[in-house]
Amino acid sequence: MIGSLATGLTTIDQFAQGEDCQTTVNACRALGVQIDQEKTRLVVHGVGLRGLKKAPDPLQMNNSGTTTRLLMGILAGQNFTSCLLGDRSLSQRPMKRVSDPLTLFGGEVQLSAAGTLPAVIRGHFLHGANYQLPVASAQLKSALLFAALLADRPSRIIEKLPTRNHTEIMLRQFGADVKTNGDREIIVHPAKALVARTLRVPGDISSAAFWLTAGTLVPHSQIRLSKVGLNPYRTGILKVLTRMGANLAITQRPADGEPIGDVVVRSGHLRPITLGPADIPAVIDELPLVALLAASVPGQSSIRGAGELRFKETDRIKATIAILRQLGVTVTELPDGMVITGKPDWQVMDPVFDSFGDHRLGMMVAVAALKAKQPLFLANSAAIDVSYPRFFADLARLMR
Repeated sequence: MIGSLATGLTTIDQFAQGEDCQTTVNACRALGVQIDQEKTRLVVHGVGLRGLKKAPDPLQMNNSGTTTRLLMGILAGQNFTSCLLGDRSLSQRPMKRVSDPLTLFGGEVQLSAAGTLPAVIRGHFLHGANYQLPVASAQLKSALLFAALLADRPSRIIEKLPTRNHTEIMLRQFGADVKTNGDREIIVHPAKALVARTLRVPGDISSAAFWLTAGTLVPHSQIRLSKVGLNPYRTGILKVLTRMGANLAITQRPADGEPIGDVVVRSGHLRPITLGPADIPAVIDELPLVALLAASVPGQSSIRGAGELRFKETDRIKATIAILRQLGVTVTELPDGMVITGKPDWQVMDPVFDSFGDHRLGMMVAVAALKAKQPLFLANSAAIDVSYPRFFADLARLMR
């Protein structure tokens, strides 16, 4: 997205092959951006901050909430009207959390009566605003950063809790004037232009988390993950594993922009954990895996302050609990999380599991199968392609 808004050619190496990323590429192409794609390399021919063109048809967001919410911030500041559509799952997810604050910047977004997609965005010039986020959401923050970039005067965005800061880092790499005051206040000055860059995408810590969990749970394991992104707002899973007593070794690598490094995980014995609201933003995507780890540890673990999980591809609190109970684990559901009474040996109640149409839950079940004492079967496994289409191939490589 940022490369599309920049001036010049942006080259992106190690571009992920997931469906969500391809949805973003297709949307930018529909908006008039030439993107050359060869395997994991992209060359984006930037059109400038206001060089996007009206798409001939509604933009299909498929299952990507990130694409949807960030594009809303960009399209609100263009000079044409856009329509965003989603699949059945995405069309049930809340979008008013983005459309409402965009109105403070002068944005105009029309949603369904339920506050969901389809969204009609009537783009025009925006003005600066001050806004305090009511929820800890990097997607909402990023949408407002884009709107502020296209505004007529500086804006202040204040977070409820610090969230992942990839957008701020990358905007600065492309020449935007984005400053942080402490860990919650962001000051954005309108941009005259962004300058194209050459980038190499670090390994995704959220994808690496499945191998970190597998390497911890499966006896006699050792897995090395190279050039993984170690952004401190994304390494919650590493902190959780460390608190639980996992056997990890982390080596930082020199980097320009996002911090990266190598992580080695070995199997080991864990202890229960208690997570509260302050812990959640840095580990929000990995919480199903944290629950799986807790389910294998004797004693009681708790996760609180994770109400955002109810608004993902599915209600991840309810779905995670269903999976754990199917493994024979005792779990108490809370409005914003769960209490898990773990045990080292699971008694599988039914070997046929469902991904609930959620890529992360599908991969969670696959990791659980490595520990279970009987084969597990996964229905709706195609959901995994949303973020990690090579997941099962990589899993087979590790099991040779």
